[in-house]
Amino acid sequence: MIHDALLLFPDFALIALGYALMHLSSLRREVWSAVERLVYQLLFPALLFSTSVRAHYTLASASALVLAGVGALCAGMGLAWGARLLRADARRTASGMQCAFRFNSYIILAVAASVGGSQAVSLVGVLIAVGVPLCNTAAVWALARHGQRGLLRELLRNPLVVSTAIGLLVHALGLRMPPLLAPVFDHLGAAAIALGLLTVGAGLRLQGLHHDWALSAWLLSIRHLLLPLSAWLLARALGLDAMHTLALLVFTAAPTASSAYVLAARMGGDGPYVASLVSVSTLLGAVSLPLFLALAAR
Repeated sequence: MIHDALLLFPDFALIALGYALMHLSSLRREVWSAVERLVYQLLFPALLFSTSVRAHYTLASASALVLAGVGALCAGMGLAWGARLLRADARRTASGMQCAFRFNSYIILAVAASVGGSQAVSLVGVLIAVGVPLCNTAAVWALARHGQRGLLRELLRNPLVVSTAIGLLVHALGLRMPPLLAPVFDHLGAAAIALGLLTVGAGLRLQGLHHDWALSAWLLSIRHLLLPLSAWLLARALGLDAMHTLALLVFTAAPTASSAYVLAARMGGDGPYVASLVSVSTLLGAVSLPLFLALAAR
């Protein structure tokens, strides 16, 4: 576990650097808001598109991995839906539920590269390609249902869903990215990971959780314990090998998506509360990731 924690140090060091730059330099909130929009609207979609198009594993060859990933995410969604039984504020609950099952792809891709190399990156790329539209659909549905907004309209406006869908379509058609464009997407992808981790750090905010401690504890327990634990059990049940299990646990034990705040704020949810959940989840990821990576080696 200590070895895994050391491997993750560079990624969490970038998060810490982003936090320091936000609070100790002249790069204030408006700068990071612009960077976040750049990552969300261009860099991250470019990375997802490139990963989907050039994945070394097809959905057919990684079917057991995809089944385990989708099964774990669905378990997380079902448990998150149970948060309504806590009878917390309805707007806050609808906004925060997504934090129980959505994932931070910036951190996932960076960690996969650190602990498993290009093979792990390809595998988590398949999981991200399947997980992004699934999780975004569930997140948008909960907020659209609360805010009386159209689900299809919100999905068609989501750059993560659109870029992933186009990438999977191109891959399914057997098309390849032109050699002249491939390095461009490589540069955009590298920028997405580095800037994404920095913006995660810059966005850390710990105020607001006191409003609903029970709700917060339940959602974070799903994200960092119950969801990855269900993934590990599914990996054992499906007989996944070490590399596939490693990729699955990197995918499911990562912190929640930093874009959860963007989605909540844009759809009229409780943005500050979601920002607090994202911040605490990012800190908890420094524990849950090494813990489940150690479990993957067993």
